[in-house]
Amino acid sequence: MTLRFSLASLAAAAVLTVLGLATLVRGEAVKANGKVKVFILAGQSNMEGKGTIRLAESQLQDPRFKDFYKHLYKDGKWVVRQDVWINFLERRGELTVGFGSRDRIGVELEFGMALGDYYEDPVLLIKTAWGGRSLGRDFLPPSAKHPTEEELKEILAKENENNRKRKRPEVTLEQVRERYGKTYREMLQEVRTTLDELGARFPQYKGQGYEIKGFVWFQGWNDLINAQYADAYAANLEALIRDVRKDLKTANLPVVIAQSGQHGFKPAAGGMAKVKEAQGAMEKVSDFKGNVKAVDTAKFWDPDADKLIDGWKNHIDEWKKVGDDFGYHYLGSVRTFCWIGRALGKSMVELLDSAGR
Repeated sequence: MTLRFSLASLAAAAVLTVLGLATLVRGEAVKANGKVKVFILAGQSNMEGKGTIRLAESQLQDPRFKDFYKHLYKDGKWVVRQDVWINFLERRGELTVGFGSRDRIGVELEFGMALGDYYEDPVLLIKTAWGGRSLGRDFLPPSAKHPTEEELKEILAKENENNRKRKRPEVTLEQVRERYGKTYREMLQEVRTTLDELGARFPQYKGQGYEIKGFVWFQGWNDLINAQYADAYAANLEALIRDVRKDLKTANLPVVIAQSGQHGFKPAAGGMAKVKEAQGAMEKVSDFKGNVKAVDTAKFWDPDADKLIDGWKNHIDEWKKVGDDFGYHYLGSVRTFCWIGRALGKSMVELLDSAGR
């Protein structure tokens, strides 16, 4: 069974052509076996989610966007999915708007809608995302190449030289070493703690057990602006996928990667092109074929926000109807984060279908 998603008619026909998902055809959901289906959503600020609720509520009043939100907003309220639960660090509950950054919407909303429709069993999203994190250092997995002792000492010397100039406290070698892989370890700890405390965090859970079904990765900005990290991105991402599967004891766990797309309608260049190519290359790794998919997020750049981003301060009232942030956060477009979430959900469903799950 394949689940297809509705992308409501938009003023920009070109976007619909790119998405190729103009109708919603829901098939029969995967039969329940009683266990909660767990998906891990990991990354940095764009995985946190940067589409503001204020912008979405403004667009609800615009006839152009009526169809876009109709499955998310009903009877004067935002839809709450009682069958889809989410844990985002200190926040948790039934899936609705507001589980991005504070008062914002991320890819979790539409991704959760898709997987909630796919399974008869409850779905749990565990979101582990922090702004400003790199794969080259913060998320660096255990099996990736870490700095040697000599390299760490060089980093320490340069950093403390700078600290002295700025009259800041000096750091130790152990503090520098600890940074490498720190966020990776925090991600795993957050997943394990959430699962260990499932009954306490979600009263709906009655001890029926759970299955970890998929991993979604949306990260890249802090690596594409660092030449060294960009060069190592492919090797590091391959190691991340292998280590996540190993540490969570989930061989061949389906993985969906959101390719960096902050170049929008312009061609990707420099570090952006390098990281994006590395992300897409994961599909071609021999033992990743059929269980890893990459989604090009640049396809979902908001055409209305794009038209107004240049000189936005000169037409602030119009800008506030379509955008709310800068390019590295996809212009803060709620529609972009929803489009990406739908596409990530569609790709995950395809992987699950092919694996017979």
